[in-house]
Order: sequence, then structure tokens, then C-alpha cells
Amino acid sequence: SLEELDAASTVCRACPRLVACREDVAVAKRRAFRDQPYWGRPAAGFGDPGAGLLVAGLAPAAHGANRTGRLFTGDRSGDWLFAALHRAGVASQAESVDAADGLRLTCVRMAAAVRCAPPDNKPLPAERDTCEPWLRRELELTAPTVRAVLALGAFGWGAVLTVARGLGWDVPRPAPRFGHGALTPLVRPDGVVVHLVGCYHVSQQNTQTGRLTEAMLDDAVALALRLGRGDAQP
Repeated sequence: SLEELDAASTVCRACPRLVACREDVAVAKRRAFRDQPYWGRPAAGFGDPGAGLLVAGLAPAAHGANRTGRLFTGDRSGDWLFAALHRAGVASQAESVDAADGLRLTCVRMAAAVRCAPPDNKPLPAERDTCEPWLRRELELTAPTVRAVLALGAFGWGAVLTVARGLGWDVPRPAPRFGHGALTPLVRPDGVVVHLVGCYHVSQQNTQTGRLTEAMLDDAVALALRLGRGDAQP
């Protein structure tokens, strides 16, 4: 079950470099959070278990989910993402401060391609591959309802394509290229189409430079939600 998946993934110690990074950060802490306890473990998926849309991110932020224990919670990326989901009417509040703040998602679940905070936010290919079964199981367990995946960044896009192939889904070849607004159908063996939607990552590198604007994010979220609900075809 999703509950068992979440519990099992949060005690994973398969990647020594990632384990060391997440735990070192949790001990050293950032000065602004020195009085707060850090989670210091892998971050599980979060959201509606009956979601039509899965949001695929890169990895927990060192002082975000690695501190709070919930994806996109307590960092600037989460400020952007949850504000957009709130504007779309699927998040109960626009801010995500900590794991006990009462935030709820409707029709949306999120998961990271790599579940531990990596050094410099850059997982190694081997770490990505080691973590891949968690995302694969996430897609298997949400298969009854998920009809769209919003990939935040090229890393998430590539991870979803890899998982889809591993599940025997029909993935276009050559592999679809990531881009903001990119859209490609992934056809499951049972004939159900899951639409993969690309969106620039909500990192400060993109939001502070204007590469990703609120309007661009809102458009990508709206499209992914419509496809996830089966309300529209691309």
C-alpha cells in the first residue's frame, strides 16, 4: 500500500553518499533553523491517495523536506508550488511551513525521483537508479487514478520515462525531450493513457531569473490537472 511504501522508503539507507549528506545537514543545520529538529531521512510521497495528477520532483531540499519531513515544505520551491496548487483549488492553503501545518491536497500527489537530499542538489546517476524502484512502485500503486504526471525539470522528466519503460508502458522513441509545456502520451499495457507534462522546476534558479513565471507555472498546473481529471485532451 501507499502507507507501507512511505514507511519503507523513509528508512532506506541504500546510498552511502546520500545518507551521509542528509544526516550531516541534519546535525549541522542552517543557522535560521538551529532551534528546530531536522527530519534527516528520505522524504516519502505526499498527497491524495486517489489523485489524478502525480507531481514528480527532483529530490528533497537540504533545508526543506530534509528538515521538515514533507516534500516541498519549508523552502522557496515549495512556496511557489503550493501557491500555484492553491490558486488552482487543489491545495488547502498557499503556504507549506511544516509537516503539521494542516495542508491538504485534493486530486494531487507528489513524489521525488530521488528521496534523499543530495549534495549540491545533484544526485549521481547510480543514486537515481537505486532510488528508481520507489518511484516505480508509486506509479503502480496510483495507477487506478493517475492519468497525468507533471514533471518538474528534466531530471524528473527522465526519471518518469525510465520508470514507464520499466513498467512496460509504450513510450515514444526517440525519447521525448523535456521542455516547459512539453507533452507526451505514455500508454500503459491496459491501454490507459497517462499524459506526461513538462514544467521548469520551481527552483530559485528559475523563479528568480524569470525563466519560470507564476503565469507559466499556473498554465502547466492547469493543463496537468485537466488531463489528470480526464476533462480535456491535449
